[in-house]
Amino acid sequence: MKKILLTGINGQVGQELKHTLNPLGEVIGVNRQTLDLTKPEKIRQFIQEIKPNIIVNAAAYTAVDKAETESEIAFAVNEMAPTIMAEEATKLKAFLLHISTDYVFDGNKNTPYTEEDPTNPVSVYGNSKLAGEIGIKTHGDRYAILRTAWVYGTYGTGNFVKTMLRLGQQRETIGVVSDQVGTPTWAKDIADAIAQMLKQPNFQKTADIYHFTNSGVASWYDFALTIFEEAQKIGFSLKIDQVNPITTAEYPTPAKRPNYSVLSNQKIVNLLGYNSPYWRYSLRKMLTQLYQKLP
Repeated sequence: MKKILLTGINGQVGQELKHTLNPLGEVIGVNRQTLDLTKPEKIRQFIQEIKPNIIVNAAAYTAVDKAETESEIAFAVNEMAPTIMAEEATKLKAFLLHISTDYVFDGNKNTPYTEEDPTNPVSVYGNSKLAGEIGIKTHGDRYAILRTAWVYGTYGTGNFVKTMLRLGQQRETIGVVSDQVGTPTWAKDIADAIAQMLKQPNFQKTADIYHFTNSGVASWYDFALTIFEEAQKIGFSLKIDQVNPITTAEYPTPAKRPNYSVLSNQKIVNLLGYNSPYWRYSLRKMLTQLYQKLP
């Protein structure tokens, strides 16, 4: 039976991966308490001890705005840790699957980004994630880098859907940015895609980059409107009455974000043979799950 090391097990994607990776082997899940990804020697020692056949790195420093002042930690977790994982995987002839982000792009395009498009991050977070990709490509020989975007999940805290639901219960009116465009993506769909990728014949002998998001396009404003609409249909109790579109300039944040970060899924569609679910359909499923968990 194959050994699969899964980092970031408590995160939105990590918690879904626990289930989707189970049929593929023995999943050894670690969180930041079990394995500190800011300590290089601890990472090496841990990997050498368990000798995994596959490493799935779902851990990351994802606090986009905080990264502007915590660049050292962001680069430790997002660059140094995956680079070491690639080095150790190469020694063990293991396969590394690493999750990256749309933030490696500057957002100046107006058509979906392909895996071949030039990267140009505009934030510390984006730069740290790109540095991790470069580390893997430089030191790894069998790997897949999977870029995704606008992730939300049933598990974990601090995602856009849960924030909107909380605000929708507290306020009657909110403003949401309408000039940033991307694709909301459900963590469970990412975890399903990763499991399907790992099952593909000879996939674990390759070294490549893929994009995966749900299908379709939305602004944060569109996303918020849809969250409230779907949540009310399901039965969530909300006070919200009005959602106002605002510009990025009206809602300044410490980190700059790409204005357009839609990713092209064509390459992964060719690999897996199916299109990812439409984002609104997945959102509805996630909200239904969340509603069923309510006390």
